[in-house]
Amino acid sequence: MIEFLSVNQGRILGDLEQHLYLSLLPIIIGLVIAIPLGMLAANSRWANAPLLGLSSVTYSIPSLALFIAMPGIIGTKILDPINVVIALSLYTTALLFRSVLDGLRAVPEPVKQASTAMGMRRARQLLTVELPVAIPVVAAGLRVAAVSNISLVSVGALIGVGGLGDLFTYGFQIGSYYYIGSGIVLSVLLALIADVVIVVIQRIATPWTRARAAR
Repeated sequence: MIEFLSVNQGRILGDLEQHLYLSLLPIIIGLVIAIPLGMLAANSRWANAPLLGLSSVTYSIPSLALFIAMPGIIGTKILDPINVVIALSLYTTALLFRSVLDGLRAVPEPVKQASTAMGMRRARQLLTVELPVAIPVVAAGLRVAAVSNISLVSVGALIGVGGLGDLFTYGFQIGSYYYIGSGIVLSVLLALIADVVIVVIQRIATPWTRARAAR
């Protein structure tokens, strides 16, 4: 195994780097888009139902079908990594939109009333009061999205763009369990590291939850 890793170090690190790019960039894009959409749905009845319906339909599309259809939709080449990035950004946005909306809806009414009594405008109230209180719910959705993206990137190997998924497909082709095992272990480690990082960021961003637990 050690000899295998030393010989294939360049290939494995290259696949790992691509996997990180393809899985983490959509999380950032999805979060940036989902937050304002969730705030819009929480603050506007007319936008609520259409956005919820659109997110449900988007998340129900099979990933492989979306990967294959993306070049025809946006006019890119079949093997262009941007296809996977955009497809996973759509999935992430659909998932995190619900988390943001649920988190904002879960904010206690006394908290909203207190910020209103302080003279806060609605936009400021959403950004500085309700959104921070909703962080634990949003973070829970973010953890699911991160693990989901890391696993879905491997599906892209079936169309030639898959990061660590390339180790799976190549390993099956030549009958090498070393390649397959390396892809599995690294994918699991990435998912675990991403989950821990999100939990740590959540704890840093919500110091009041630690103070409450210490009582």
